Amino acid sequence: MSRQAHNNWVVLSPPFAERSAARCVFRKHAQRLAALIEQLADDAAMDGALEAAHGDVPKGERSTILSAALSVLTDLARQRWLVRVTCTGEVEVHRPAGERLDPRREKARIRSQELVKRNEQLREPATGRFIESVVSRRGQQLSVYSLLRDGRDLAASLREVRGLPIEERRVALRSVIDPYLQFVESDVRCQHTHLLLQDIWRYFRHTWTNQYASTPGRTMAFLVRDRSQPNHPVIGIGALGSPIVQIRERDAWLGWHPEAFMEFVTDSPSAELGVWLNKTIDTAIGEIYVADLYAEGLLTARDLHAPSVEVIDRLNAYGKDQREKHHRFANTPETRRDLRRERSGDSSEHWRTRAESHLYKSKRALTLADMLGSRMVLQRYLSATPTIEAIRRLLGSTDGVRMVKKVLRKAKADRVGIAMADVTVCGAIAPYSPLLAGKLVSMLAASPEVVDAYQRKYLEQESEIASSMAGRPIVRPSELVFLGTTSLYGIGSSQYNRLRMPAELIGGRPGERLEYVEIGRSGAYGTSHFTTCTVNDLVKLVQQSSNGQRVNSIFGEGVSPKLRKLREGLDQLNFPTDALLQHGRARIVYGIPLARNLREYLLGMDKVPDYIFAPDNPRAGTEAIAAWWMERWLCRRIESDTVLDEVERHTTVRDGRYLLHGACVRLPETEETQPMLFDDLAY
Repeated sequence: MSRQAHNNWVVLSPPFAERSAARCVFRKHAQRLAALIEQLADDAAMDGALEAAHGDVPKGERSTILSAALSVLTDLARQRWLVRVTCTGEVEVHRPAGERLDPRREKARIRSQELVKRNEQLREPATGRFIESVVSRRGQQLSVYSLLRDGRDLAASLREVRGLPIEERRVALRSVIDPYLQFVESDVRCQHTHLLLQDIWRYFRHTWTNQYASTPGRTMAFLVRDRSQPNHPVIGIGALGSPIVQIRERDAWLGWHPEAFMEFVTDSPSAELGVWLNKTIDTAIGEIYVADLYAEGLLTARDLHAPSVEVIDRLNAYGKDQREKHHRFANTPETRRDLRRERSGDSSEHWRTRAESHLYKSKRALTLADMLGSRMVLQRYLSATPTIEAIRRLLGSTDGVRMVKKVLRKAKADRVGIAMADVTVCGAIAPYSPLLAGKLVSMLAASPEVVDAYQRKYLEQESEIASSMAGRPIVRPSELVFLGTTSLYGIGSSQYNRLRMPAELIGGRPGERLEYVEIGRSGAYGTSHFTTCTVNDLVKLVQQSSNGQRVNSIFGEGVSPKLRKLREGLDQLNFPTDALLQHGRARIVYGIPLARNLREYLLGMDKVPDYIFAPDNPRAGTEAIAAWWMERWLCRRIESDTVLDEVERHTTVRDGRYLLHGACVRLPETEETQPMLFDDLAY
């Protein structure tokens, strides 16, 4: 690992020979980038420098390792890391300090980068064919343009409402804008246009500043539509997706970050903690397929109840051996076929086959070793009926603290993907966006109707990882109790700021609120500052190493394949991995608590969520949220002539090939720029 320089400068020392052409090219590129950073040059200049660097490499010196090193250095320069070459010839970089990043310039730079990626996607032939397929009218299928509301008509109607007495406005507004939720299901068509709902959602997603991409795991998309008009035009779109597994600020706020949790239980020890520890360990062990482990002589049924150090050592050794076999055979056609095979017929047979793969043999053995070790510690300190004094002794011991943290991680893993979701897409489209309809869409994302739809969608879904660990179908409860999201920039999100409504309006108790809570800023750690090209270069580098490719992007293999690929690639370059993955672009983390017993339910202490709204009439909740938005935001917004002028600007009049409308996707072949409607959101 490279040594770190003084004053937070870190050395980038790829394994080139001292007097090699590759090292000279790397130093020369660093000097060019340093000068460009001083000149506040744009990304195009950085790209030009990278192209020039590749041109400087003699044919005989071209290599994957040099290409990867140049790409990483260029990405850092794009993010305004400082670059310098010392008098001894060492290349050093320095993460941009917060005071050196002007928020507006940083926002514009990130937005520009996202637009480049988005426009690249729009230039792809497949994307162009998709756009053409929904824009064209075919038989009964109407054009997606029929779902765009003309801003002139909307502005005129709102001006009429504005002239009414304040007490009459609320009723009149419902005849102008009447929102409702429609959930996107595969192969379901819009009854007004005969377009697939998925295609409608995707079309409007292409109007976002960043590129459209499908996400793994659980996902649920929805449209917000306006029933006051013919064809029910689209007001906005949203989606929930599987949450990011680890966000320190969120986890600390929820109380399940290890340090925060230990502080809480140490300050307030209770016998209930012992009951919860026992219950979590029992459930974890009971959900691990062990028949083959018995057959291989690794343990007996008695060992599950009275484990020994020898059994745990055997399981750990076996787990590591199976992990090595997984890496060795993961790219063979047989392994990939088995891991990706769809369920058919007897699902128990499918999950048993998955459980007996090298990947899940490893996961089962290592998890069982952890849980049996935890059981040993628990049996050492607690009797069948835990006491507060015994809990204090447990928490005062090193092995006790370590054990509690392991159990906490297991409890978190069981809930994070099923009781939580991230708001991955959320925003309004023109001409509704100037009316702050984004706040309506955001609040509807946390509505009783969305929570109910999510529960119904995943009510009987078998958990991929839990079922593969158990060798049988495992169905987890699908009650959402927490939503999370982040801003795209570190200066806040106008869409989420001050977004709160009285829960009493949707059946909650007086004094409670449904709200987007700002719970901190992310640790500015991740992969977003590295381009796809750089990741590909690093993957090639790892593939050519003696160990071969170890990160296979197989679901269940581990957290964030992209992060693990970057780690391995940076290690191959001899770069300071942890330092370079701290990109310095902190984002605001928001949370939306949906239940009063949020922490207890997420930890598995409570079996049933106690929602802060009435869950028995979901559509009434949507109506109440729409009425609240009109009174809280829309009534005030229409007072502004500037706002209504902006609404009016989005018309369904054609300007050649396209409409003069902000929600019309314009392919970038004519170098036109899509209006940037959602700049402050993270998707």
